[in-house]
Amino acid sequence: MTLDPGTLLQILFWGLYAGCIYILLATGVNLIFGVMKTVNFAHGELLMIGAYVTWSLFVLTGVNPYLLLVATVPVLLALGVAVERLAFRPVLGSNKLNEIFLSIGLIYLFQNGAALLWGDDYQSLRSPFEAISVPIADFRLPLDYLIIIGVTVAVLVGLQLLLRRTRLGLALRATSQNRKAAMLSGIDVERMDMLAFGLGAALAGAAGTLWAVSGQVFDPYMGSVPAIKAFAIVILGGLGSIPGAILGGLFYGLAESTATYTLGGAWKDAISFVLLIIVLVIRPTGLFGERGE
Repeated sequence: MTLDPGTLLQILFWGLYAGCIYILLATGVNLIFGVMKTVNFAHGELLMIGAYVTWSLFVLTGVNPYLLLVATVPVLLALGVAVERLAFRPVLGSNKLNEIFLSIGLIYLFQNGAALLWGDDYQSLRSPFEAISVPIADFRLPLDYLIIIGVTVAVLVGLQLLLRRTRLGLALRATSQNRKAAMLSGIDVERMDMLAFGLGAALAGAAGTLWAVSGQVFDPYMGSVPAIKAFAIVILGGLGSIPGAILGGLFYGLAESTATYTLGGAWKDAISFVLLIIVLVIRPTGLFGERGE
């Protein structure tokens, strides 16, 4: 099968656009794990809630849904802080099975809560730029793709500035590297746990906004598949590695785009597990994970 340059560019940009949503979701998973050393299996439900919050605000205000990010992100940050305080804090440090079953229970809690609040019907948003495209080479690229890529880059740059250039970021990184040493140096590690979980939820909320604005439908039960893909990306890039989540998300998005074009839509979701198996066989610690001794 031969591909002309225009088709190659279309596959590339579709992969970048799809990868952006997965990057935000996977980065949130890695941020929480890096600081708290726990995995929240209900992370996909936070994306779902972010999509519904954006949809609700759009219905109420009619404001450009991209601008609603500035409202959705704080709402999800507050929700993440509440979940950490009320659910994960009491079991943190106990048997890991407690954390696993807690997060599985949260999946059903969030799903049924969303169904009660918003109903079971599929919902969707229409981007105000859906009819606008930008000519590139021999094809026209939807403007929404470029906006979603740009928003993702801006969010990731902001996260890096927070982690690298602020005292809070320094405290988060210190807690991630050694909790006991951080505590002895005067860092409030419980506050860092709260902040990490809140930021992870905020990133999931941003991913939910982009999911909704990109035209994909959503319902209270749609969080599972994006979450599975995010965890696959986390393992691809290395558990706890934010650069690994970014590159793993880009790699996954391009692989999904290529598989959809060459093998058909049935492989769109299966490709994550194919990649996961290959990487685990070649490098069990992931692309950026540390090798064992």
